[in-house]
Amino acid sequence: MLIDTHCHIYLDQFQDDINEVLNRAAEVQVKHIFMPAINLGSLTQMESLSHPDIQFHKMTGLHPTELNEGEELPEAILFQKCQEPDFVAVGETGLDYYWSDEYKKEQKASLRMHCRVAKQVGKPVILHNRESTDDLLQIIEEEQDGNLRGIWHCFNGSVEEGKRAIDLGLHLGIGGVLTFKNAGVDQTVAQLPLGRMVLETDAPYLSPEPKRGERNEPAYVQYVGQRLAEVMEISVHDVRKRTSGTALQLFNIQ
Repeated sequence: MLIDTHCHIYLDQFQDDINEVLNRAAEVQVKHIFMPAINLGSLTQMESLSHPDIQFHKMTGLHPTELNEGEELPEAILFQKCQEPDFVAVGETGLDYYWSDEYKKEQKASLRMHCRVAKQVGKPVILHNRESTDDLLQIIEEEQDGNLRGIWHCFNGSVEEGKRAIDLGLHLGIGGVLTFKNAGVDQTVAQLPLGRMVLETDAPYLSPEPKRGERNEPAYVQYVGQRLAEVMEISVHDVRKRTSGTALQLFNIQ
């Protein structure tokens, strides 16, 4: 079994061939797809997805770059949605200083709000991080009261940052960047515990080798798993079994 713990399969990029995309995922044994929200509009897009061999799991939250565009998500609404059993996690949230650093204050406040809600509802928080690692981990440290858990999505930090994140109660989302030849993520991941890793695609973005440059899709999580097996010097079967078990436990899926 494979699990894609971070996939925007509901976006328009998949509109024309969604059935083929999902069939390809099912053929390589993708059994669960977890869908982080970008904004509240994402929730409507998620509703139409179905496949006989794949379970879809929804999250809700506000992506940090949406704040740059003036989007808002009141805490009461986020809490109300996240309490519903249909939603398995809070996010994606986080910090992103790549496109603009003018909205640091707003992004930090939003991240803290998502963390508060995650602790209240007892569900994991999904963290986006781009050029903001120090601030992100500092906020998680300050918000951690023993009840906060989640995933550092698209992990590409250093060994020290990875260990700190794990010590703070986070798991590491391993995606296509692991397969990039010059990214160095493979050397970092090799020094971190497999038991705190889950697989993801971030589709339609960040396609792994050998599909780099193409639209990413859930079936390509197989290439991430293969590369992780090489890095960890274990079998692909063991990578699939352990990362899938970790994901199901983290998201409390029976």
